[in-house]
Amino acid sequence: MNARPVQARHWPALLGRRRLLTVGALALLGMPATGRAAVGVGPVVPAVAAPPLPLRRHDGAPRTLAAQLRGAVTAVQLMFTGCSTVCPIQGALFAALQAVMEAEHGTRLRLLSLSIDPLADDPAALSAWLRRFGAGPAWSAAAPTHEALEGMLSLFKGAAAAGDRHTGQVHVFDREARLVWRTTELPPTAEVMSALRRAA
Repeated sequence: MNARPVQARHWPALLGRRRLLTVGALALLGMPATGRAAVGVGPVVPAVAAPPLPLRRHDGAPRTLAAQLRGAVTAVQLMFTGCSTVCPIQGALFAALQAVMEAEHGTRLRLLSLSIDPLADDPAALSAWLRRFGAGPAWSAAAPTHEALEGMLSLFKGAAAAGDRHTGQVHVFDREARLVWRTTELPPTAEVMSALRRAA
């Protein structure tokens, strides 16, 4: 039986509690939030253009990563729908971001949840992920083709792609589909919004 969805207004409080529990538990083990240090925090200089890696969106439409990102400042998170630890916190973060974005009328920003498990995360699974967190039209989800996964991970994680594939960082792309900012691991909403406004 599916758990009852939590209303959007409750996501910020839930995000704070979950983040504190997760980060606190890992701190006791002497590890950062995802078990390793964040890869490059802050501005990406020079900006890195997103390659035309093939994706399948939550609605089944084929798209390249560059095309998906072009045209609006976009916050991107790496996740997979079968994750039960960090990913729900990331989903709650984007739900909280969505609420702030909607409150800022006239701000054209987008959210993208990118799966690192293309074999399991088909359009049905990605659509269920979006419904779980109350995603609106500015929030989409996609998975790369299996062949494009390593290229996608290299863009977001560089040399670290060979190790732990998961990250709690949020990556900000400008309107030209260029990576311009990386946040800390499991960042607070205010940090991500600041990066998005800077890129906009």
